This record gives sequence, structure tokens and C-alpha cells, in this order.
Amino acid sequence: MSTEELRLNVEKALDEIRPFLQSDGGDINLLSIDDGKFVKVQLVGACTSCSVNQMTLKSGVEMTIKKYAPQIEKVINVEK
Repeated sequence: MSTEELRLNVEKALDEIRPFLQSDGGDINLLSIDDGKFVKVQLVGACTSCSVNQMTLKSGVEMTIKKYAPQIEKVINVEK
């Protein structure tokens, strides 16, 4: 899979998650994909102060990204 294909697949995954985050006043931005294995994202809006954002990141975001791009090993939230 090319770098561009990988990025598109990760974006598709984020597009699937966004409506849930936005309904709670938050959102997520893709910052980078490092070594084709690590996705760096930034939770924004209400997601930054949400007490369950790490759970959302692991069980929601990471799981969905891995569905679209199985080679991804980890999703990392980069705080502002």
C-alpha cells in the first residue's frame, strides 16, 4: 500500500468516527503517519477535556483505523 493510499484509508476511518465526536462537541485531526505504523492525531474541542478521551482513542479511533489500515500499530494523541 502506498503512502497516499494509507493516508486515504486513515482519513476514511476518521470520517467514520467524526460524527460521534462532533455530536459531543469535539473532533479529531490527522497530524501524521510515521513509518507507516504510527498515526498521530489531535483530539480537539470538547474531546480535549473529556475524561474518557483515552478510552475513545483506543477503543474507537484506533480500532476503526486498524479496520481500514491493519498495518497501523498505534494511534497517538498529540496534545496542544
